[in-house]
Amino acid sequence: MKIAFTASARPEAQDAMRRLRHAYGEAGETQADVIVALGGDGHMLETLRRRLKDKKPVYGMHRGTVGFLMNDYAEENLVERLEKAEPVRIRPLVALCQTLTGETVTERAFNEVSLLRQTAQTARLRILIDGAERMPELQCDGVMVATPAGSTAYNYSAHGPILPINARLLALTPISAFRPRRWRGALLPHTAHVRIEVLEAERRPVSASADNHETRNVLAVEVREDAGAALSMLFDRGHALDERILREQFNV
Repeated sequence: MKIAFTASARPEAQDAMRRLRHAYGEAGETQADVIVALGGDGHMLETLRRRLKDKKPVYGMHRGTVGFLMNDYAEENLVERLEKAEPVRIRPLVALCQTLTGETVTERAFNEVSLLRQTAQTARLRILIDGAERMPELQCDGVMVATPAGSTAYNYSAHGPILPINARLLALTPISAFRPRRWRGALLPHTAHVRIEVLEAERRPVSASADNHETRNVLAVEVREDAGAALSMLFDRGHALDERILREQFNV
């Protein structure tokens, strides 16, 4: 098995990469059969983004802050762990962001696409699903579309639902909704096309974030699942993502 290692900038991640390369060699990403990512969830998301073209599987080991998407770190028996690892298929979202300057920015996200107010002014948003208006005006700090893989991240902190990893659903979750105050969001089929338009975009500016990639001053954002860009994440047996998501729902 040919392995390529990648690491975040954190000292413990860089040190782990040096030690693992010394122990197992370094094939380079082009020749590798599997990519081992060392760091936290942020580095895992960046590693997955780089795999959109070659679709190589990614096995993460926790050497960062948050490690929900990572396996436990250990230097021993890495090849055996990789051979026994269980794959989980994840499908990213693709977001087309139209800005006030007329530019269209395309980004992909494995956790969520979020629209957030840029100033103290409350955001005013219009929501359409598959071309039909579902909410003429949402006054809020923001709103997000989350995948099952990302449902335990920012989505959960905003009181959105946790989705099983194999659920063919997306979570549409408001952030600090002011009007309508009691709206808690919606569950959408994974095939849904979501369009979010910014009302009073110049007076109440809004940014869009696809995971950790931000586009400022958006006028509208269209979000859908990109099924053709599905990737495989590898997890140790007994610690797969579906088990972690299930445990998270009983973590009180």
